[in-house]
Amino acid sequence: MNAAATDKPALVVTAADLAPEALALLQDFNIVFAGKTPTEEDVVALCRDHNPVAIIVRYSKIGAAAMDAAPALRVISKHGSGTDTIDKAAAAARGVKVVAAIGVNAAAVAEQALALLLACAKSVIGLDGRMRSGHWDKSSHKSLELGGKTIGLVGLGAIGRRMAAMAHGMDMRVIGFDPFAKDLPDYMHPVALDAIWRDADAVSLHCPLTDENRGMVNAQTLAQCKPGVILVNTARGGLVDEDALLAAVRSGHVRAAGLDSFAVEPMTAGHPFQQEPRIILSPHIGGVTSAAYINMGVAAARNVLDVLAEQSRTTSPA
Repeated sequence: MNAAATDKPALVVTAADLAPEALALLQDFNIVFAGKTPTEEDVVALCRDHNPVAIIVRYSKIGAAAMDAAPALRVISKHGSGTDTIDKAAAAARGVKVVAAIGVNAAAVAEQALALLLACAKSVIGLDGRMRSGHWDKSSHKSLELGGKTIGLVGLGAIGRRMAAMAHGMDMRVIGFDPFAKDLPDYMHPVALDAIWRDADAVSLHCPLTDENRGMVNAQTLAQCKPGVILVNTARGGLVDEDALLAAVRSGHVRAAGLDSFAVEPMTAGHPFQQEPRIILSPHIGGVTSAAYINMGVAAARNVLDVLAEQSRTTSPA
């Protein structure tokens, strides 16, 4: 439910809720919630009705139409780290600052990536189903031991580094590609992107989605991978050509895939991934833990306050 109209400046949240700790920081705003599954058109309508000075983005896309509907808009703050759902060029053209809660959900997402990696390597879902059907596969099943294997990480930001530390703790060799990464620990070996496909026994994606890397996991790059490679994606669905991945899993070239993000979300009924037992699915909840929910909300709120305070200082008369 939306807050009652007041003389406070409006702030739109593209969700049905925000952590109480974040709301406490935003008490000087009229908070307008967009609901559980807002469409881009819903957000445009709210911007037209309330003319917010800020938007905190959890769901839906934010494009030029929403910005044009809110001439008072000064900042768009992402409830998380990925800003690919925000038209940053349109924001820059209109003087709207785009900020993200970088790193606050790193532990949550990295743990989800590790869970998906282990589920793939140890056939957790398949064995559970077999057990529930009355089977006992001890004499016939062989799982994959990850100790001594090479994990290739694409993206070495806060999440990738956290994943690297956990993989290193499991005695995996860690290689990674990130042209912007600096001051890496000794156990993380920076390599060219081609080496990730060529040398890794498991590949885990931890990079933002850009025009340059869209579809980076495709038929060509998968063909370069070792037979039996595992793919984990807790980043953005657009990084993966889903048809190519499905074909590679079905052929056995990819042993298994653990996916937490998809090209279209929510996933539509009848998606072919739903019928492939060696593709393990979760509904983009890597960053959704109780602690991360609070941390992301608080960081998004603080980012709003910081940007507005900075703009106030730079526009105030001397």
